[in-house]
Amino acid sequence: MSEISQHELEDFIKSYQMLMASQQTLLLSTASVTGSPDISYAPFVCDPAGVFYIYISEMACHTAHLMANPHASILFIRSESETANLFARERVVLNCRVEEISRDEIIYSDSLDAMHDKFGEVVNVLRSLSDFHLFALRPETGRYVVGFGRAFKIDVNDGSLLHI
Repeated sequence: MSEISQHELEDFIKSYQMLMASQQTLLLSTASVTGSPDISYAPFVCDPAGVFYIYISEMACHTAHLMANPHASILFIRSESETANLFARERVVLNCRVEEISRDEIIYSDSLDAMHDKFGEVVNVLRSLSDFHLFALRPETGRYVVGFGRAFKIDVNDGSLLHI
């Protein structure tokens, strides 16, 4: 395995950031308190500190999972149509600590306003429904995979990469 130059590392940092920025939804992996897994997706907004906000209904399994077990993994993955080798799709996986944001917190309104700006009027409709909850997903660890032999740990504090 060859060494990665600083210039290459900087290019990889830009690439993983662009992959995440190109997505409007994230893939969300949760588990119940008994360990039963679930995977779904949710539209999101991200703040400057790298915290992801999702607004989801109680009707979805992952909402109950997040309320009972405040941990989740999120995935951003390059589309199959943009991938040369489906066994080595470019992807970012972030393991997150999850917190429900109450309706009386300022960040609740700010996040839903950001969602409205990004997704439009549907957010105002959802906002009027009492079964929707806002969650903050704060990355604790991360991994970026570009292809075979090109995997990195993401330092979630500064966004840097460490080749593994």
